[in-house]
Amino acid sequence: MRVIVAEDSAILREGMVRLLTDEGFEVPAHCGDTVPLLGLVAAHRPDAVLLDIRMPPTHTDEGIRAAAAIRAGHPGTGVLLLSQYVETAGTVRALAQDPHGFGYLLKERISDIDELGSALKRVAAGGTVVDPAVVARLMDAPRAPGPLDGLTAREREVLALMAEGRSNEAIAQQLVIGGKTVETHVRNIFTKLLLEADLMDHRRVMAVLTYLRA
Repeated sequence: MRVIVAEDSAILREGMVRLLTDEGFEVPAHCGDTVPLLGLVAAHRPDAVLLDIRMPPTHTDEGIRAAAAIRAGHPGTGVLLLSQYVETAGTVRALAQDPHGFGYLLKERISDIDELGSALKRVAAGGTVVDPAVVARLMDAPRAPGPLDGLTAREREVLALMAEGRSNEAIAQQLVIGGKTVETHVRNIFTKLLLEADLMDHRRVMAVLTYLRA
């Protein structure tokens, strides 16, 4: 699997490249700002891009804007955004537009190479990944009345874990419940959110999209 790393901290960037390479990922290129990034993506056609949200020159939303450009120009390339802090506004707006192949992790997660590698593989495959801390912030935020109001507390827990990119098996392990019980909760979520598409993966993405937009 091919990954391009974009991170302005040289030490952190080299560390991520080393971690990924040691785990069998191919890193054909890396950079310290977003200026050369689109050219590198076009030249190397990576499966995913690991991208810091705050990049030079302003260290505000350069990463989010670069992610949007990558997804517009190379829709088959997954993008995993990294942030030092829990930032929900701009990132969630970007995710909510289209969560396919898009993820957001806090930088503290990258020390767990298994979690980082799993997240990269999920976005490369078209899935969605949202950091648990971000999900917790979203769950606690005030919400206007909407489609999520009809979900039970357990169904909201399941939907939050779906937003993190967890499979049914992983949700069952996290909540210490049976796989059939998880399937029932997921089916209830789809029904209550009026998501009756034929493909299970598509409905999962649509459910997460509803969650992020709420």
